[in-house]
Amino acid sequence: MATGLWYGFTPAHKPARRPNVLFILTDDQGYGDLQLHGNRYLETPNIDLIGREGARFNRFYVSPLCAPSRASFLTGRYHLRTGVVSVSNGLEVMKASEVTLAELLQRYGYRTGCFGKWHNGEHLPNHPNGQGFEEFVGFCAGHWSNYFDTELDHNGKPLKTKGYISDVLTDRAIEFIRKNRDQPFFCYVPFNTPHSPHQVADRYFNPYKAKGLSDELASVYGMVQNMDENIGRLLGTLAELGIDEETIVVFSTDNGPNGNRFNAGMKGIKGSVDEGGVRVPFFVRWPGKIRPQLIRPIAAHIDLVPTLTDLLALPAPKTAHYDGISLADQLLGRPVKTAANRVIFTHVAQLARELSAVPAAIRSERFRWVKTARETALYDMQADSLQTTNIAHRYPDTLRAFEELYTRWFSTVSAATNPGSRPTPIGEGRRQQVLPAHEAQFTGQVRFNEGHGWAHDWLTNWQTPTDSIWWEVTSRHTKRYAVGIQYTCPPDQTGSVVRISTTTSTRQATLAKAYDPPTMPSPDRVPRKEAYEKPWAVMPVGIITIGPGEQRLMLTAPKVAGKRVADVKGIVLSEIVP
Repeated sequence: MATGLWYGFTPAHKPARRPNVLFILTDDQGYGDLQLHGNRYLETPNIDLIGREGARFNRFYVSPLCAPSRASFLTGRYHLRTGVVSVSNGLEVMKASEVTLAELLQRYGYRTGCFGKWHNGEHLPNHPNGQGFEEFVGFCAGHWSNYFDTELDHNGKPLKTKGYISDVLTDRAIEFIRKNRDQPFFCYVPFNTPHSPHQVADRYFNPYKAKGLSDELASVYGMVQNMDENIGRLLGTLAELGIDEETIVVFSTDNGPNGNRFNAGMKGIKGSVDEGGVRVPFFVRWPGKIRPQLIRPIAAHIDLVPTLTDLLALPAPKTAHYDGISLADQLLGRPVKTAANRVIFTHVAQLARELSAVPAAIRSERFRWVKTARETALYDMQADSLQTTNIAHRYPDTLRAFEELYTRWFSTVSAATNPGSRPTPIGEGRRQQVLPAHEAQFTGQVRFNEGHGWAHDWLTNWQTPTDSIWWEVTSRHTKRYAVGIQYTCPPDQTGSVVRISTTTSTRQATLAKAYDPPTMPSPDRVPRKEAYEKPWAVMPVGIITIGPGEQRLMLTAPKVAGKRVADVKGIVLSEIVP
């Protein structure tokens, strides 16, 4: 391990190696999904070890949903500033201009890898490879459909995997750590469990069923246990390589629990602006530098980047505008300037300009102010941590002050975020690109098969020549593409003519080949909310030109041969290279 100071120079005036960073983020794991936090069913020895050997934050807050939290963790900024509003339909995409933690660390010689769920943009330059991660294995959507023997994204190319997804991601992260053991690295491991679908092996599921738990709870806890074992593998690798004292390990989760289960008695779950929807574990371990301690002042996801910038002794980018603050002094036991007036803002899902339509919250050291369509409430969190009594009537001036504060904040952070259509960038370094159905817009009878338009959903009920499906796209260059449609169609519905058009090109083809397989078998423990996975055929349509600027790629059917045209999973664009 390095000798001398942890930054700057050794006594021999040789640059000392900066510490590595391992950031582990889990998906839909609530505050109460840890043995350390009082869960009497779970055993999470490895996650608990990070908390016991490092600093545990008593009141740490994220956003109520996945993508917004991830954007804030990676940028140090409230998610609305980054362009992220919600979880799908393009509203999860982070602006390419945002400087991520990975991009910052790359500037100072760090090797960077991301292994898991990204959820902040699927296409370059918003893909992980375009946001500072030289190595990526995982998926970019909000959830994944199959956790066993699945196909993942490896630097923009499909990767068929064998085994359970959390095990596969951990294998890849360990491989990255071993490869880069002799230089500083940033290893980001955003596990996608215990997010649904509820899929987990019998050896994790059965012990919790034996405790009398429901299938859903046994699945969730089984996924958490598997994840804990994999986190143990990561920590074990650091120890084996002798770099555990040179590695800052951060553990957290992206929102409250994805269901009603033990959550330390707090009000609210995932999606809620109440305490239980946004208060999560946050542990930081750095042996020999950060002593075991419980840190009580409020903190949030926006604090991670400025904190690591301080801990690693890196100058912040001149253009950086962090909403968070550095927690380095607290972590290292240095004198701390009291931030008694600090407040943390919470926003969920919408970008309505009228505050009355926005679920909103502010958390101060003492109070939680909550505003929804149903009520405006104020809770004294020091005297009433479970939010049992609304005391708004006792503090009208405080209530008014919070609402005015939130209104000003919301106006500022949402000013540069477009609530409308978000064109998909194309032609940015990938020869082949898929425009998925969940990024499309449509008219007429067309609808999403599952309904929400989340990842893996597809478009169905395409019935008439007046129905249309389109993608708003943007390109910096004029390029030619071979275009195809990912589709399924039963034998009695073939014969429709399908047309694809842009501003400058129109091509059409007859849908002559039937392809109508069933959805893939799915080992779900409980019925899922998301769409199931199924195979898709690709029908070539022709070669089109897409010029610079924003435009629509429109899909219509001038001739409908049967009752319906086809179900559509996406459009495949393959760049034609001169």
